[in-house]
Amino acid sequence: MGPMNPWNDPAVVYLRALLGCRVARLRAEPDRSKGASAIEWAIITAILAVIAITIGATIRNLIVNKANSIRTE
Repeated sequence: MGPMNPWNDPAVVYLRALLGCRVARLRAEPDRSKGASAIEWAIITAILAVIAITIGATIRNLIVNKANSIRTE
């Protein structure tokens, strides 16, 4: 099995879609005084997405390494 592209992982695709919808909704706000708040929320959401992806990748790697270390005879 070759290397996986993490951008094609279902969790990453979901988080990218979620972030895109949130940014689009914030941009559509008629009140522009909330602009800084919208940017802050987009940054917070992006940071949380990166943390979730990192944790998911770490758990996946631990499971794959453990599974590969199991001897089957």
